[in-house]
Amino acid sequence: MTEVHPFLWFDDQAEAAANHYTSIFDDGRITRIKKNGSAGPGEPGTVLTVDFELAGLRFTALNAGPQFPFTEAVSIMVTVDTQEELDRYWAALIADGGEPGPCGWLKDKFGLSWQIFPKLWWELRYDGEPAKSEAIMAAMLKMGKIESSVIQEVYDNA
Repeated sequence: MTEVHPFLWFDDQAEAAANHYTSIFDDGRITRIKKNGSAGPGEPGTVLTVDFELAGLRFTALNAGPQFPFTEAVSIMVTVDTQEELDRYWAALIADGGEPGPCGWLKDKFGLSWQIFPKLWWELRYDGEPAKSEAIMAAMLKMGKIESSVIQEVYDNA
């Protein structure tokens, strides 16, 4: 069976990142840690890769040096049912050095970009009513963290 999953390049924080991410997601879990052998990058016995899962999606984190830092060109999107979930993920992912960004985006303390969006946004955005869709798009473009109540209010009044 073919499998596709994100492979994340870290300088030397793969295990710390995997531990951080799996502590945030209720079903997060580390499934494997592979240590360096005598050949390959890194010192023998240090962590080379960490496989982990978040919300049923498998990730691999690699310790491979500082050559390729994360950019906003790739992000992990999290879609949630409630504002409380959105607030919890947002706070946990920007904790300890992360940065809030515009339009529901943030960078975590490892530099990885995330988008945290309510399902409500997607439902309203693509409901077939162009004027309302444009109104909530304009509102979202003015936000940092997405606020579901504001999106709903803008939609209702458009």
